Amino acid sequence: MSNVDELELDKFSQLAHKWWDKESEFKPLHEINPLRLGYIDDRAGLAGKTVLDVGCGGGILAESMALKGANVTGIDLAKKSLKVAQLHSLESGVSVDYRCVAVETLAEELPGHFDVVTCMEMLEHVPDPESVVRSCSRLVKPGGWVFFSTLNRNAKSYLLAVLAAEYVLGMLPRGTHEYGRFIKPSELGRIARHAGLELEDISGMSYNPLTRTYVLGNDTGVNYLIATRRPLA
Repeated sequence: MSNVDELELDKFSQLAHKWWDKESEFKPLHEINPLRLGYIDDRAGLAGKTVLDVGCGGGILAESMALKGANVTGIDLAKKSLKVAQLHSLESGVSVDYRCVAVETLAEELPGHFDVVTCMEMLEHVPDPESVVRSCSRLVKPGGWVFFSTLNRNAKSYLLAVLAAEYVLGMLPRGTHEYGRFIKPSELGRIARHAGLELEDISGMSYNPLTRTYVLGNDTGVNYLIATRRPLA
């Protein structure tokens, strides 16, 4: 597939062995996962649902959704990350079907197959985020939910998500994010609508460096979540 940045894949492949180390570079993902999981489950009701996690990485969100009773498929193009996800699934006993396939390819194979599709912290790492959103829309059933999370593009997000997180606090490896690929909520909302999805909610995820905790709220200045649905007709 053309919608792949090999440098981005290599970046995550080099860190793949650390996915489940909660004190590693992936610590922020572990810390925000309860917020992401609650946001999704509160709206879509994961128990008994068929769920696709696009860009699943090492399986942090995928496993947590499976633990909620969902039948989860996780896809990624970083083979080392998928191998870590598969091994952790065997160790934890939490069943997730992991596949190394592009979302565009899967959309051709299984259109309208899933009750819920999630795509978290991925759009800012691909050359064509609109292609990913369109494919997610194709994969979900009418009436189903599609969730995205990404980073806003403004001075605040550059200061906090790039300079502070990567260079000052060392919360993320330097070079994790490319500011030019950040997406404003208005842009993502437009992309989602053009893909045939209806926007249901936008919420921000904020980090308090003093308490070292994340909270959901109205501040979408840095990290944010978007909940969308495919219309029934």
